[in-house]
Amino acid sequence: MKDTSRCIGVRGSARQRRGPLAALAAAVALAAAIPAAAQDDRMTPIETPAQPTAIELGTGPLPGATAKESWHSQYGSKFARNVTVATLTPFLPDPAKATGAAVVVAPGGGFRTLSMENEGWDVARALADRGVAAFVLKYRLNPTPADMPGFEKSMRELFSGNARPPRMDPDQAMKAIAPQIADSRAAFALVRRRAGEWHVDPDRVGMVGFSAGAMLTMATALAGEDAKPAFIGNIYGPLSAVTVPADAPPLFVALAADDPFFAHGGFGLIESWQAAKRPVEFHLYEQGGHGFGMYPKETTSTGWFDAFASWLAMHGYLKPAK
Repeated sequence: MKDTSRCIGVRGSARQRRGPLAALAAAVALAAAIPAAAQDDRMTPIETPAQPTAIELGTGPLPGATAKESWHSQYGSKFARNVTVATLTPFLPDPAKATGAAVVVAPGGGFRTLSMENEGWDVARALADRGVAAFVLKYRLNPTPADMPGFEKSMRELFSGNARPPRMDPDQAMKAIAPQIADSRAAFALVRRRAGEWHVDPDRVGMVGFSAGAMLTMATALAGEDAKPAFIGNIYGPLSAVTVPADAPPLFVALAADDPFFAHGGFGLIESWQAAKRPVEFHLYEQGGHGFGMYPKETTSTGWFDAFASWLAMHGYLKPAK
């Protein structure tokens, strides 16, 4: 993959000068390309699934949005798009297993779709089975055409080879995903506000994100806002170098070496965490591509979740706090 900082006009000196925001600018611009692989499989419109336990986050409707939320199936999984109202869906563990730890789960999809099943509900169920309360964040998305043919056409045009990622400075990048950051902050506020009801320790709430959701996870952890995850997971997100705060949370990273988007841009994020002497664990799988999530595959990337659970256990999150 080409140097994305060059593609969008964020030079190395700017990255050093602006820290995590400059790296985020590169990531946000590149996010537009992430759904490209999804064009290899047919998208079939489906009815919006019942979501009786989804809780509106109160961040309001997406400004300027006209299309209604719609869903489709792909790869045998469910995806949402044109999300205009953010929600959080709890997946709570059996009280006998509950550890008091919690994770906000942010699916990916290039800020145009959300892989709600593979990178959301399935992850949350697996966490709850380990005793960790999980909360799937359905964050607001950039609008796309309401009809499926129009959506597919817009995606083909986006990946025709003629389109280039927009040039963004760090402030533009933060503005571009401001609604999503607001949704993430609201999710943390809700979990901590209802911690007693959900038997969650408000100081043991982390976040894991996939692809664009990983970008949102990093922004949540590094933007200096009040969410402050206790730990974070970056699953096949960008690994651009950042300036790491002294109190940065432990970081878990999983990526496939054949990921078409993020496997060839270096490992600056890992090196940044190491240089700051903050805890980091990195799994680079030989195969897996992009978007493997919880799909069963004949590659070792399928083991990322067990590795993540073991990492949580190492940090004491799979046992009740003493």
